[in-house]
Amino acid sequence: MDEMQLVREAGQDPQALERLYRAAASEGRAAEFAAALATLHAESPDSVLYAAWHYRLAEPLTAPQAVSRGAHWKLAVPLSLVCGLAFWALSGERGESSFVEFVLLWAPIAAVLAIAYLALAAKGPYRRALLLALGLAAVSAYARLTSSPMPTGDPFGGGAAGDQYLLMALHLPLMAWAALGLLVLGWRSGARDRFAFLSKSVEVAITAGLYLIVGGLFGAITIGLFAALDLEPSEMAVRLLFAGGFGLIPVLAVATSYDPSIPPAEQEFGRGLTRLIATLLRLLLPLALVVLVIYAGFIPFRFLEPFQNRGTLIIYNILLFAVMGLLIGVTPAREEESESGGMRLLGAGVLALTILAEAVSLYALAAIIYRTVGGGFTPNRLAVLGWNLVNIAILALMIYRQLKAGRAGWIGAMHRSLSNGAALYAAWGLLLILLLPWL
Repeated sequence: MDEMQLVREAGQDPQALERLYRAAASEGRAAEFAAALATLHAESPDSVLYAAWHYRLAEPLTAPQAVSRGAHWKLAVPLSLVCGLAFWALSGERGESSFVEFVLLWAPIAAVLAIAYLALAAKGPYRRALLLALGLAAVSAYARLTSSPMPTGDPFGGGAAGDQYLLMALHLPLMAWAALGLLVLGWRSGARDRFAFLSKSVEVAITAGLYLIVGGLFGAITIGLFAALDLEPSEMAVRLLFAGGFGLIPVLAVATSYDPSIPPAEQEFGRGLTRLIATLLRLLLPLALVVLVIYAGFIPFRFLEPFQNRGTLIIYNILLFAVMGLLIGVTPAREEESESGGMRLLGAGVLALTILAEAVSLYALAAIIYRTVGGGFTPNRLAVLGWNLVNIAILALMIYRQLKAGRAGWIGAMHRSLSNGAALYAAWGLLLILLLPWL
């Protein structure tokens, strides 16, 4: 049942309208509710109730924002140092075997310390934090114990064992992210909070990338200074500089971007680094559209390329994940912003990008099915096939909901679709980790 029909059925009952509004706001459908009220007010201008609602929603009062306390550096710095030392110890002196352990376990270790930071800074929920940390540790232990390295000691050397180990390493970060999401959102949450967490996740990732660039430059300059004096740092010092330095980043990135003392939907989205990131990503949107249109134009001339070339197919799937990240980054966190003309133009661009991405996804799916039928199931093909189906489902849901909501309600439609998609991502990632050892 659409919003207009629900509002019509409520009629002149103030209590029913208030309940409808609260339900719509909690589910990210406030814009659809406002559009329905505006239509009914135009149809019945003598209705005092409709007029009151119309003017209330036309000029909404800005809800008082929770006051941000900023980053809790007294917690973040010690925990980031612990993470750095853990990464340094994990890198070890065992050469190749240390490297593969590091690749597999870095994300769960960082997530457990980030969970500790968020729980301690927010003064709870400690029980949920403990359960999530233990659950993540159990999944990580399962992944490590059931994915045996190749007999040569190289888990990335090819074959089913190498593929399995690499897939575990790629999906454990997703489980770490899901654990952080459950911590800040709880077991039940609305679309607005879930999307706010997704938006902050993109910000944390970009912030971590900036820290990594600065840290990499510092490390390179440090090594260069010693080389200028004809001095060579010990292997332990180099590991401390790079592996330990990398370990400082996750908790610091979370502390920089996210305030644990307030809910996700009440985080700061309109100023500072958050605003800069959103602006940069929105500037990328038209460029991404142009590139996809040009690329789609060349597909008929190289139609069989992904069917025959595994590398091309991998690039297609990486493209889909990049598009998902871009869609999260460009979508405003506040549904109230949809009223401006610029936001409606942005909504049209988002819809166009979603449709193009769906077309490329279906093309890639055909290539995956063709290669699977011809070569049989492998861990890699199962993973790629599953992720392609998940992305196709999410993109289709976005298109349907955006078209149904119209230009006034596209932000709420994106919030609901992407928050549903996040649950699909976490569920498929966990299922894949559990299935891989038995393939």
